[in-house]
Amino acid sequence: MGTSEPELPSGGRSLSRKLQQRLNELIATHYPDERKRPGYARLAKEICEVTGGAISGTYLWELATGKKRNVTLEQLDILATFFGVPPEYFLNDEVAERVTAQLALASALRDVRVRNLAMRAEGLSPASLDALLTMVNEARRIQQLPTGDTGAADGGRSDGTAATA
Repeated sequence: MGTSEPELPSGGRSLSRKLQQRLNELIATHYPDERKRPGYARLAKEICEVTGGAISGTYLWELATGKKRNVTLEQLDILATFFGVPPEYFLNDEVAERVTAQLALASALRDVRVRNLAMRAEGLSPASLDALLTMVNEARRIQQLPTGDTGAADGGRSDGTAATA
């Protein structure tokens, strides 16, 4: 049998699997159209051009497939710089969750219709915003899409008051 990877205390997933998953999520977010997504060699070249750091296509492939287990802090910093995330994103679950939520928002806002909906909703009353949110959640339910988190920890209301049922 081979050597087993050390497990992290929380979540039970190894650090290298988390790195692999997070790197692949960043690549998919940065290049949402799979048909236009560069190969690892081209991506490595782009990373080097943007950051001035050195990283190879083979090394990226090894990280993205979980073959590489010994990543340096310098390499994490290069990847973080290129993708616009803090280096802790790769190592800290809390930071990763926060960044993932921000990336999801940025990704959603790429769609001009989503941006237009958000812009037109600005200035509406809290009751109108709650009604729109209910309609969006219902449309997502009909299309069998997850409704996800509907807003802030205060119940989704932007005025700081808790939403009532």
